[in-house]
Amino acid sequence: MTRLARTSLAALLALAAPAPFACSAAWAAGSSMTYKATLDGGSEVPATQSKATGQVTATYDPATKRLSWNGTYSGLTGPVTAAHFHGPAKAGENAGVLVPVTATSSPFSGEATLDDSKAADLEAGKIYFNVHTAANPKGEIRGQVEMAH
Repeated sequence: MTRLARTSLAALLALAAPAPFACSAAWAAGSSMTYKATLDGGSEVPATQSKATGQVTATYDPATKRLSWNGTYSGLTGPVTAAHFHGPAKAGENAGVLVPVTATSSPFSGEATLDDSKAADLEAGKIYFNVHTAANPKGEIRGQVEMAH
């Protein structure tokens, strides 16, 4: 196979690669990845009747293994009693707390170091964020953390 043919084949394979592979390639190159979650009561499991909404934007830097986030919420039934990143779980599934978050007021922000397992769950779309209140102790609003486009 000629050098040109090998280069063309490599380019074609890279274009045809599924999204997780492309993300992994970016992580391997050391690029930061941005994720978003849109929070609402219908995404909780089981769903709540809350009219509250929110959003979390997170950036993961594979070089430092730091996840940093900013978020907002409004319309909750009462003060926030807890907020967390949970996983591993797909949308519609529940899972344990991975990273506790201080979100007693909106807007909120923070950062944490992820181990390789949590980073893999983030990359695979298996992390969600939710906000808890006294009226909804298992979570009032929730959103799946997905790669931003």
